[in-house]
Amino acid sequence: MNGGGARRWGLRRYLVAGILVWLPILATIWVVTFILQLMDRTLLLLPPAYRPEALGFRLPGVGVVFALVVVLLTGLMVTNLIGRRLIVWGEELLNRIPLVRTVYGGVKSFTESVFSQTNSFRKVVMVEYPRQGTWSIGFLTAEDVPEVSAKLAEPHVAVYISAALNATAGYLVILPRRQVVELEMSVDAALKMIITCGVVVPPAPAVRHAQRALPAA
Repeated sequence: MNGGGARRWGLRRYLVAGILVWLPILATIWVVTFILQLMDRTLLLLPPAYRPEALGFRLPGVGVVFALVVVLLTGLMVTNLIGRRLIVWGEELLNRIPLVRTVYGGVKSFTESVFSQTNSFRKVVMVEYPRQGTWSIGFLTAEDVPEVSAKLAEPHVAVYISAALNATAGYLVILPRRQVVELEMSVDAALKMIITCGVVVPPAPAVRHAQRALPAA
């Protein structure tokens, strides 16, 4: 390799090394800033006269504290009898609105499934999709789909397959339980693999167990 090629290779290596350092940092700052700005919007729940801008000052992050207070107070309210009745009444009202009930019902069911203590969305599996011989990483979201299992006379499960780069988009497939292969891979490791398009691949279980046992040894 001549001198010019060596210099170009060195510049490229330094550039890639710099990108690997700054890209995760900038992405983290962007995400955290977006979340903080989103939480700051909860201050709109306050009367205009009591907002920080009206009092002559602005403190970044006040919305985070206010949002946490609102969430805690809401949780405290809905855990008692009166609060539960108000929630039931509100949900009945929303369920009478055609478009709103579809969106609200779907988001509520998804939220309850994710934050419940069940195994929904907590098992990483692989299935042959979109064709035989091609495997996709997915998440087991339902251990059984009763009507489908009864119609096809065989236990069927629901698997959510995330799209690369965007874990919130994907496909829901229902297939026989025997065609699903469970993995020891954690949900976080699977999401990293999907979002990075397979660039970040978690080690095999034997290697991972050996790495965990190394400090003890």
